[in-house]
Amino acid sequence: MNKSHIRLNKTTREWVIYAPNRGKRPQDFQQEHIVQKHGESHSPKCPFCTGNEHLLRPIILERPNPENTNWQIRVIPNKFPALTPDENTHRKLEGIYLTMPGYGRHEVIIESANHSQDIPTMSIQEVEMIIDTYHQRYIELMEIDESMMVIIFRNHGKKAGASLVHPHSQIIATSIVPQHRRWQEEEAQRYYDDFGCCVYCEILAFEQQNKKRVIQENSSFLAFIPFAAKVPFEIWIMPKKHQADFGSISESEKSDFASILKNILTRLSEKLNDPDYNYVINTAARYKAEEPQVHWYCQIEPRLTTPAGFEIASGIRINPSLPELDAEFLTTT
Repeated sequence: MNKSHIRLNKTTREWVIYAPNRGKRPQDFQQEHIVQKHGESHSPKCPFCTGNEHLLRPIILERPNPENTNWQIRVIPNKFPALTPDENTHRKLEGIYLTMPGYGRHEVIIESANHSQDIPTMSIQEVEMIIDTYHQRYIELMEIDESMMVIIFRNHGKKAGASLVHPHSQIIATSIVPQHRRWQEEEAQRYYDDFGCCVYCEILAFEQQNKKRVIQENSSFLAFIPFAAKVPFEIWIMPKKHQADFGSISESEKSDFASILKNILTRLSEKLNDPDYNYVINTAARYKAEEPQVHWYCQIEPRLTTPAGFEIASGIRINPSLPELDAEFLTTT
């Protein structure tokens, strides 16, 4: 398995080239610097910190800290939104080209009043409140007729696109379903039509039994490195129960999701010295929420490599690290 080989992602039919002979071992991806775990709890210039509310847009939702008089979580409109609710959803032609206004909603979830606190250093109750806030805003945004998809994501570090250190996630509601998402749905539909089962459920069952790529498991979720991971240490956190829609998550599943997410991010932070990463909750588009072939999951992608010319030209990623070795590295104490 140390030779170069190519793997197929069953959920997208994308090929990934593995080139372990390029010299990358799991420990080679450790960041050169050690991030200080105890930074400043307040920054006078940070718009997300207490006392700087004049720098914020109007607060949509605020949840109190049960242990003191401070707030724990705030949800605000993004100051520089990708989409805005002031537009409409009417398509029109400009010559031979189709266009439409940038309608949608773009919100920021400020995850803590503490400027330097991050998910690995939070209590499980604080992470549970983040997940519950995700769910609450997801449900409310999907109730808007024009919302066709709601995307929840977190950018951690400059390489991942984060412009502020203060812990935060983002949520975007769009009036369109991107082709990337439609393609995944169509592949899942094709698989269901051919084999009569959800491809994600099949992957879940195999990984749970095989265990080579499993990082952690609890009663509701399995966290594993996918067989055809596109990048080193890509991790999927998938509900064991078939659910197409993140909105269907139960109260106990929220707690289990918070627990496994915190654990996985803590492992990445400790083992790789707090790497930059993105995570996204991949969930069903509107009208797909009850489909038997769609399965929501959280996808974590550390920013440890940079796509080069061949990858841009071909669309095929080259991963210099094997998923099995990455999983072993993360689970070894």
